[in-house]
Amino acid sequence: MKPNNTSDEIINCARSLIISGGYNGFSYADISKVVGVRNATIHHHFPTKSNLVRALIVNYREQVQLGLAELERNVPEPVEQLRAYIHYWESCIADATAPFCVCALLATQLPVLPEEVALEVRAHFRTLSTWLTSVLERGVAQGRIRLTTSAKIEAESFMATVHGAMLSARAYDDAKIFGAITHPLLKRLL
Repeated sequence: MKPNNTSDEIINCARSLIISGGYNGFSYADISKVVGVRNATIHHHFPTKSNLVRALIVNYREQVQLGLAELERNVPEPVEQLRAYIHYWESCIADATAPFCVCALLATQLPVLPEEVALEVRAHFRTLSTWLTSVLERGVAQGRIRLTTSAKIEAESFMATVHGAMLSARAYDDAKIFGAITHPLLKRLL
C-alpha cells in the first residue's frame, strides 16, 4: 500500500519494524526517525503503541480480505487459488517486500501482546482458516483435491506449513527454503 498520509506512513513504518524486530522491538522514537515526524505527531494519530499496532492489524486484515476476494474473482479454480496464495508469499519473501506475515510474527508473541492486539491477530487466523477451508472443500467437491482429514484440519495444517516455511526461510536466510517446503504441500493435496 502506498502511504497517502502521515497515519499511513506511521502504520507502514510500524509494520516494517515489527517484521524486523517484533512488537517490543521498536518505539515511537524509531518511527519518528524513519517517517520524519515528531513523537507528538505519532501520539496524535495513535495515543498508545497498542492503538498503533491494533490499527496496523485492522488495516492488514482489510488488505488480506481484499486480496482474497480478488483472488476468488480472478482465479476460480481452488487448486490455482492455493498455488497463487503460496506464490504470493514466495514472491514477497524472495524480493523482501513482505518477508513475513505480520500476524504470524505477532502470533509468536501473543503472551506479551495487549489484549486488543491479540484479538485482531486471532481474528486474522480465523479469517484465513475459514477461507482455506472453503477452498479445500470446493477442491474436494470438484475432485481436484484429496484430503486425509477434515477440510478444517487440512486448512490449519496448510496455514501452519506456510507460516512455518516463512520462519524457516528467515532462519536459514534463504528465500528458496519457502518453496522447498510449500511446493510438496500442494502436491500432497492433489
